[in-house]
Amino acid sequence: MYKIYKRSLFTLIYNSSLFLLLIIGIQNSSEKSKLKFLNQETINLPISFIIGTSFIAGSIFGNLFSYNLIKKN
Repeated sequence: MYKIYKRSLFTLIYNSSLFLLLIIGIQNSSEKSKLKFLNQETINLPISFIIGTSFIAGSIFGNLFSYNLIKKN
């Protein structure tokens, strides 16, 4: 059980630091695009922000999925 808490804390810290670096890095981004989701459009967001948040969300969900597999075994 201790391993799961340790891995989840590492995942949280790692993804938070990636998000902080993403926010710092996109400040000079000039290419912007709208994201369409469920027949709705967002405001103009930098493309690097959309790609970066998708990567971070995938990392978080992938780690949560692996925790489910560990608990089942």
